Amino acid sequence: MLNQVVSHTPLWVWPLLLGLLWLGLNQTVTRSVPLRRVSLVALGMALWSLYGTLSAFGSQGWVLPAWLVGAGLLATLVLRTPLPTGTHYDDWTGRFTLPGSWVPLGLILGIFLTKYAVGASLRLQPALAASTAFTVGFSVLYGAFSGAFLARAVRLLRLATGWSATPRRVVTE
Repeated sequence: MLNQVVSHTPLWVWPLLLGLLWLGLNQTVTRSVPLRRVSLVALGMALWSLYGTLSAFGSQGWVLPAWLVGAGLLATLVLRTPLPTGTHYDDWTGRFTLPGSWVPLGLILGIFLTKYAVGASLRLQPALAASTAFTVGFSVLYGAFSGAFLARAVRLLRLATGWSATPRRVVTE
């Protein structure tokens, strides 16, 4: 059955997966990035997650609240964790030094695989779209991915603006 699901997957999905893998793998090494890029990636992934939720289950009234609960819960958790050691913001260049992490790749693949699994499940069993447990569970999961991405960007915004007790600047001589 898995072979049939994969063989009936639209061809455009595979280049998308490769692009997402590239995006995630680039974040596994230390890099220097401006706030705008960090914000756009976080916002883009959160919007993709929200789109996945609404496109699959949007006609049901509890979908958006469930997504918001998932986003809020994980955002709260992520916002309470300290930035990784080695994270710095340089006021002079307006760039962050971010240590490599596998977390963004995991979140990106989480959204992709969730969207793929939901799409395949609904294609095989359209009646699942009426299942409250299915729609609420996946809406919360989509929201959790969004909350994690958005909170990661907010933590960096806090660092850049001084809302954090973490040192703001790398002093190089």
